[in-house]
Amino acid sequence: MTPDRDPGTERATSLSSVTTTESRLLVVVPSETDPPARLGQWLADAGLTLDERRLGRGDALPETLAGHDGLVVLGGPQSAADDDATSPELVGVRALLREAVAADLPTLAVCLGAQLLADVGGGAVRRGAEGPEVGATLVAKRDAAYADPVFGPLPLAPDVVQWHHDEIAALPPGATLLASNPHYAHQAFRVGGAVYGLQFHIETTPEMVRAWAEHDRVGVAASGLDVDTICARAEAVHDDLAETWAPFAARFADLVRARAEQVA
Repeated sequence: MTPDRDPGTERATSLSSVTTTESRLLVVVPSETDPPARLGQWLADAGLTLDERRLGRGDALPETLAGHDGLVVLGGPQSAADDDATSPELVGVRALLREAVAADLPTLAVCLGAQLLADVGGGAVRRGAEGPEVGATLVAKRDAAYADPVFGPLPLAPDVVQWHHDEIAALPPGATLLASNPHYAHQAFRVGGAVYGLQFHIETTPEMVRAWAEHDRVGVAASGLDVDTICARAEAVHDDLAETWAPFAARFADLVRARAEQVA
């Protein structure tokens, strides 16, 4: 005769099976110039398992997002306007972003990633009408951001690092604008309920910013500052970046874990 199971034990066993569900995040790195860096560490610290694919090293992308509970696409010197012959490594990235939008899979697309997201979603990307935007600056939350589970707790005007020559000229139809600044209006947006685009960077280290500045004479010249000043100003805000954006990454990780539990 099998003894009756204690309902409390049964509930505890069920809870344990949920809380130990692996949450797999596909991290696409289009260029070695923009690795996950601190963002990758924050997401790992939040309990996600990162499947990192570095296209500059020849890593292959999966054909679909099956087996992943979220997606991150980072930046690079490529342009969302590049055709398949110019940047063949972006063909698969675009396909994954389309799939993520269709499935409303938790996604965080940064800089080039955000521009690709806008493009595949039916928005528009072009050469920046106001020229390159580089270095430490601020963005301002829009009204819709306050009700957003990931953006809501951010301060009104958080520090960010900018480094882009192209701009998102139009958001995808139905997208929600979450942050702007006077230089370029479309700084952050959401497609559907869980797909986010950030025109700016939150993942940087001071070393990354210096490498960008030393290799981008056009961007530096447009800023009206010299390399050392740009780097010093960026380094000065990196502690504030971590204070603001590490919890943001943890809230995004919550979406990924919720998706994993839903699938499980």
